[in-house]
Amino acid sequence: MPEEIKKEDNEAAEKKAKPKKEKKKAEAVVNIYTSFNNTIVHVTDMSGRTLAKVTGGMVTKHGRLKANPTIAMFIAKRIAESLKEKNVGSLYFRIRAKTRNPAPGPGANAIIKSLSREGFKILNILDTTRHPRGGPKKKGGRRGRRP
Repeated sequence: MPEEIKKEDNEAAEKKAKPKKEKKKAEAVVNIYTSFNNTIVHVTDMSGRTLAKVTGGMVTKHGRLKANPTIAMFIAKRIAESLKEKNVGSLYFRIRAKTRNPAPGPGANAIIKSLSREGFKILNILDTTRHPRGGPKKKGGRRGRRP
């Protein structure tokens, strides 16, 4: 009889010792569009469904500040809150500037830095700025513009 009690105690101890399985952290894509007038952050899951979307105008009422790195940090804070609710742990970044611009606006770096400080793992950063190839015919006619 004492042996049976010991077996039951051992089984109970084994059940308690097993660690709880943690939920697998999801991945998301952070699409950042930064011009020199505004900053737009659109977060989707891997299939393309929207998880969160925050713009500079949603954070500040001053139009001139929408592209500011400080406002970008507030945007990142709002994004981080909504992503933590949805159990997202790692992010892919896709940064896009205005077409033909050589560099993205001032908010892109601030958003990436803020989200990494919030504890998200950065998997990839990709620049998806559009570059025209060819395009419409230039003004000026066959012999070019003459003075």
